[in-house]
Amino acid sequence: MHRHTLVSIAVLALVLAWGTLSPAPAQNGAYHIGARDVLTLVIFAGGEQQNEVTLTVSSKGLINVPFIGSVKAQGYTIAELEAAITKPLAKDFFVNPEVNILIKEYHSLRYYISGAVKSPGLYEMVSETTLMELIANAGGVTPERGNVAYILGGSADTLAAGASAEKLMPGAEPTRISLNRLLEEGDMTANPVLETGDVVYIPLEKVFSQDESKIYVEGEVKKPGIFEYQTGLTALSACIMAGGFDKFAAPNRARIIRRENDEIKIIEINLNEVQKGIIADVKLKPGDRVHIPETYL
Repeated sequence: MHRHTLVSIAVLALVLAWGTLSPAPAQNGAYHIGARDVLTLVIFAGGEQQNEVTLTVSSKGLINVPFIGSVKAQGYTIAELEAAITKPLAKDFFVNPEVNILIKEYHSLRYYISGAVKSPGLYEMVSETTLMELIANAGGVTPERGNVAYILGGSADTLAAGASAEKLMPGAEPTRISLNRLLEEGDMTANPVLETGDVVYIPLEKVFSQDESKIYVEGEVKKPGIFEYQTGLTALSACIMAGGFDKFAAPNRARIIRRENDEIKIIEINLNEVQKGIIADVKLKPGDRVHIPETYL
């Protein structure tokens, strides 16, 4: 069995052992309600149930509570929301009311994982999730995986709508995580807690290894693609190799995305000023990505 396959099985076993795939966190825990969560709300007063209703938290974080109307729910814990609803009910409607809230469906914690995992896609979780937990939920890594995972913040819905992580990378400033440290060395400092909306992208090893001898030109050039690195190659000459700037290019906002050690470095350069001789061009390194954005006009 391939070494990476054994690692992915081990990761899944660890996650299951830790109980991170349990059906739901404790209802009175620290979970904070979010948009799209579905709640069951029950009101008791005078020893009887007065109302029971299922409510979905709106995109603005609101629910429509019987008797009192619109109430903010997003950001509250269960106990905090129960207290917030009980107060106006006690003031204007019932004597000593009791409000019980349960989370029926969790939809606010959303993460997307793509690339070299067995089941890429959008995952809605019941509690905050780490990188390792998300990989395990996606069935583990595939044998073809590279050695790095990229985390792009706030892009899960964009990928769920049909975009690709590869196209998001040039305009993003992702966090770079060493999968060798996490999966092979068991280094938990390489296992960050993800934020809702995060995208995890794990490139294939063959794509990753191209960084050693290639440069990439993307965006508004006539022939975007992958080119052989040459000593002394600069950002402007790379764009010329890619056929020059397209009609709607904005060379004044060019970016060079460079990986150095475990960090992603973004170098901004005005290639219009380079062409005019006002500023010096930037020499590229193997693996650099030159991104030419679209003009605002």
